Amino acid sequence: MRDGIPVTVLCGPLGAGKTTTVNHLLENNDGRSIAVLVNDMGSVNVDADLLSAGTELAADGGVAELSNGCICCERQDDLETEVARLASEREFESLVVEASGISEPAPIARLFTTGSRAAAAYDLDTMVTVVDAERFLAAFGDDDRVERETAPGDTDRPLSDLMVEQIEYADVVLLNKADLVDEADLDRAERLISELVPRATVYWTTHGRIDAGKILGTGLYDPGETGAGAGWQQGTSEHAHGHADSADHADGADHDQAHDHGHDHASPDEVYNVSSFVYNRRRPFHPERIRELFGDLPASVVRSKGVFWVAGRDEEALLVSQAGPNARVEVLGPWLASLPEIERDLYRSNRPDVEWDDEHGDRRTELVFIGQDIDEDALVTRLDDCLVTDEEWDEGVVDETFPTGDEESLAIRIR
Repeated sequence: MRDGIPVTVLCGPLGAGKTTTVNHLLENNDGRSIAVLVNDMGSVNVDADLLSAGTELAADGGVAELSNGCICCERQDDLETEVARLASEREFESLVVEASGISEPAPIARLFTTGSRAAAAYDLDTMVTVVDAERFLAAFGDDDRVERETAPGDTDRPLSDLMVEQIEYADVVLLNKADLVDEADLDRAERLISELVPRATVYWTTHGRIDAGKILGTGLYDPGETGAGAGWQQGTSEHAHGHADSADHADGADHDQAHDHGHDHASPDEVYNVSSFVYNRRRPFHPERIRELFGDLPASVVRSKGVFWVAGRDEEALLVSQAGPNARVEVLGPWLASLPEIERDLYRSNRPDVEWDDEHGDRRTELVFIGQDIDEDALVTRLDDCLVTDEEWDEGVVDETFPTGDEESLAIRIR
């Protein structure tokens, strides 16, 4: 039974409307007492200033700020200290944490769910992601206004990739600035989001207006489900690779109120042809051909992710993650089949769900593709063409294309 102070974490891209949403909550919260912690990457926390202006909470320390760093990484200790201070010095019913636009949600969630001072006083209640409807569609459509941007200090990871991660970790997604997009496009955006994270509830909002009860005290956070229910994960079986020691990488008729568009109408396939499929093979890819394909995915593929096997790399499993027009490849960890027998058997005994092949062990490719109007047959044919031939396999292939060991990930710009 939960007995700590419930915490709502607001994530989302830069400029999506997180601060506007928090301001709305402070002014329209059905009488709840709310404490707010705001994180900004700049040395001056503009968001905290915006929140403090005109709120009674500011007078007694109810709006705290952490500046010049990201609470999912270098400022996490400060986050723990600050939320513990708030709990000891004030009485309030809910804590709202507004993360910076480049924060990854998982590390923030872990702070409230592990043996920390924060976890002792709080219960993580709801993970919320706010996205700008127009920019979301631009990032995953034919428009190139967004995808060239990268997070500050990050030359390899585009914001579209981070946006998808923030969406996939959400219990609730606010499709904000809905007044700037027509209803057909909002429907399309909602369907794409629902395919990316089927378990999340999607609300259409304008100026961050959402009923407090939709994102405060919902009890939606589930450590076994939140962050594990992404579309690409649901489309593929859980598969261990011996990388256990690797790093974790509306109410109302108008849009002045949150628009709960619901999920009881026609399926995505019936309305917008939003679908997904899984590609499985027990034969490795030729490194140069699959690298070329990753850089030339059809525009219909919105999201793809999964583990793959490359010829000449029988020791290491690789992970590809694509969001919109950008993809990254990194080393996931060693294949179990490459480990010493004793270590391999120990892993297998602890993970009986690992699919094992007598010849190749756990080496395999398992990729999920999500998008609109994907020509599955054509894409599968192209993928199969990237597999090594019998002759290439017999002669041996050297991989000089993808990163190895602790090397940085390979960023791929999709043409």
